[in-house]
Amino acid sequence: MTLPAAAVSLFFSSAPAFADLKICNRMSYIVEAAIGIDDKAATATRGWFRIEPATCRVVVQGTLTADRILLNARALGIYGASPIPQNGHDMLCVAQDNFVIAAARQCRSGQTQVPFTQVTPTQGADGNLVTYLAEDSEYDDEQARLAGIQRLLVIIGYDVGAIDGVDGPKTQAALAAFLKSRGLSSDAASSQNIFKTMVDATQAPSASGLTWCNDTPHKVMAAIATDDGRSVTSRGWYRIDPGKCLHPDVSGQPKQIFSFAEAVDGDNRAIKLKDKPLNWGGEKQLCTRETKFETVEQTDCAARGFAAAGFGAVDMSSGGKTLRFAVP
Repeated sequence: MTLPAAAVSLFFSSAPAFADLKICNRMSYIVEAAIGIDDKAATATRGWFRIEPATCRVVVQGTLTADRILLNARALGIYGASPIPQNGHDMLCVAQDNFVIAAARQCRSGQTQVPFTQVTPTQGADGNLVTYLAEDSEYDDEQARLAGIQRLLVIIGYDVGAIDGVDGPKTQAALAAFLKSRGLSSDAASSQNIFKTMVDATQAPSASGLTWCNDTPHKVMAAIATDDGRSVTSRGWYRIDPGKCLHPDVSGQPKQIFSFAEAVDGDNRAIKLKDKPLNWGGEKQLCTRETKFETVEQTDCAARGFAAAGFGAVDMSSGGKTLRFAVP
């Protein structure tokens, strides 16, 4: 998956632009976007703008004076390790929650540097400037919306076949079953609230699949590993906010599932209790690293730039399991 061609190169004139700037999402993920405004010696950032599939969001209203416009986009934590690669070279500061940072090249406490990509907005039919977020699949709006629904159905625990933006019988059956489980009519699938409804469902305990629930006052970052009988794949990180639950996406029918989670502060440093990290795992040593990761190789973790963490086996014999993370 890549940022679109319209979002990877830009020279934006320093002359004022008398139009709103919009970001439009043609991805199968709900994204949160941050923009950077580079104007001579000053660079400011602002975010996060939540944008659902097949929708647009105004991120700057009215006159804009800038030498360059930059963009960073992340998928919601419910999708696990962000599937959106960032290939920009401008390292600018952001915060975890909504923020405005006036001097964004030198981070303060609670802020982290992330790569921003230059974007070249084009003029839309309404006269506003627009740039698009897109996947390699090159969905149109209708396909992106359906693929976004399919992806959330998979996370919740339904079988849709492929996530492809095609309204096949498996997708229809899965969506109908989900709507029925929520007491909703079939018309709800086309409503503006369907993505919120589905996100809420991913953050509630489920009778099927694995559910993580965070009963601590801290942010929890979790990783999952699956054993298919041939190899073990570990993957992370999933963000679970205080008081929330989350269903990690598990494809296929693995023979065994393993889980590891740790509580972190606003700077993503491990929370410690009595000088010991507050985490939840077990005896199975598998590879992780600080940033997003996925690896099928579980030996010589350190030599490959990973760190070994103790994962715990999850008993899925009853068809569903909820792991609750709490402070001892």
